[in-house]
Amino acid sequence: MRNILVQAGNDPGMATRIESALAIGRRFGAHLSLLISSPYQQFIASDPFGGMYLAKEQLAQAQLADLELERRLGAELAREDVPWDVAVADGDALSTMTLAATLSDLAVVSLGACDRRGQRAPTIAADLALTVPLPVLALPPEGASFDFDAPMMVAWNGSPQAANALRAGVSLMGDARNVILVTVGEDEGRVPAEDALRYMSRYGVHAELRREAKGPGTAEEVLERVAVETKPGLIVMGAFGRPRLRETLFGGVTRYLLEAAPTPLLMAH
Repeated sequence: MRNILVQAGNDPGMATRIESALAIGRRFGAHLSLLISSPYQQFIASDPFGGMYLAKEQLAQAQLADLELERRLGAELAREDVPWDVAVADGDALSTMTLAATLSDLAVVSLGACDRRGQRAPTIAADLALTVPLPVLALPPEGASFDFDAPMMVAWNGSPQAANALRAGVSLMGDARNVILVTVGEDEGRVPAEDALRYMSRYGVHAELRREAKGPGTAEEVLERVAVETKPGLIVMGAFGRPRLRETLFGGVTRYLLEAAPTPLLMAH
């Protein structure tokens, strides 16, 4: 894990993203790449007759804001002991992060902020996990930065997505106070939980297996209950094991935890 991509912006979760990326960067001797995404095309308008107009003043203001953010982030990172760079890319956050992730090992983004009802605003976390072949660390903006010593939880259903997430996350678990691997009902995939435990043990991670009956509730509700009980500092999970449209229409573990999880998520598809 030597190349860490961090979504950069003037939002409440920026400090948590930087502190988490710095902690991981120090552990693995990684380089941090902070990416400021600016969809400058939004300042180009057209009329019904095919004319194109550039909102020059608004564009200039946006460019100045990006330069100021780039300067401020550079000043903050200059005091740290981790190599870094800051770049500005023209395009929306999902497209620019997807392209930058091509040669990255981990992407760090934020979950949406919670409103008064506890509902999270949408972010690019789910779409990014679905479109890039690397793990995505999604952090609650109101929470603390990533903690290597905190307990960790692996949501396991025997699927390729869960296996991908486990392979990505096992290197983060070595110093965790304890690790639990949680299954809900019968494993849906071909890989039993015992094989996952054996894989983790070869990295020095000796996890506890916790089998939960599905009961009348959904799998996502069971996982949330276990997370509330165990208070993990990280939940490792496969993203969108079912077709994305089905999860969007009927709900699912990925969507539910993105909206409700009080703790960082490490996702991989």
